[in-house]
Amino acid sequence: MRVSLTKYGLPQVVVLPAIVVAAMVILILVSFGSLPVWIILLTELILAVVLVWVLAFFRDPYRVVPADKNILLAPADGKITDIEVVDEEGFIGGRALRVGIFLSILDVHINRSPCSAKVEKITYRQGRYKNAMSAQSGRVNESNDLWLIRTDSPEDRFIVRQISGVIARRIVCTAGEGQSLTGGEKFGMIKFGSRTELYLPVREDARCVVKVGDKVKAGVSVIVRYEI
Repeated sequence: MRVSLTKYGLPQVVVLPAIVVAAMVILILVSFGSLPVWIILLTELILAVVLVWVLAFFRDPYRVVPADKNILLAPADGKITDIEVVDEEGFIGGRALRVGIFLSILDVHINRSPCSAKVEKITYRQGRYKNAMSAQSGRVNESNDLWLIRTDSPEDRFIVRQISGVIARRIVCTAGEGQSLTGGEKFGMIKFGSRTELYLPVREDARCVVKVGDKVKAGVSVIVRYEI
């Protein structure tokens, strides 16, 4: 399986590993002969684990996106924490199904478009940094909304919301208003623990096929299936 590092990780994907490697070298040069060997080895091991984790956090695994046009795919990797019907008058204009996905520090953090869609508007909002496992975080935390319109039938309006968490402090979105995205296309990431929400109109012919507790993968796992 081919795994690369995401461009969205810059500059952290360069700076953080460089700092860890420098610390490992300095530790050996400064501490050798003055500290017990086991302490040096243990510290080096811990730093090596941190180095591997930093590189793994910014991994960008290859994904085969399903070709089915009658589905909405997961916009993020993680765990489904909540599924509920809410009022969303801002863009959808009525009752909407909200699916919340929590991304731990071990998950891939790249966001992908749930389907082929046009970006109608992008809205960034400053906010707090509550625990991203809570549905409340989507209303008070720093967030970035992509208002999207499906280019396939039905041409529904839906929203993908990128939300910062307790650790996350950086939302990346490279999509632009008026841009067309294909299903599963990458458009950004949230760095170091976060939450992503998908909003879509409540329809009788749109069936949610996931449940709370399910693990999903961006651009691969099906969240909603249109039965048309």
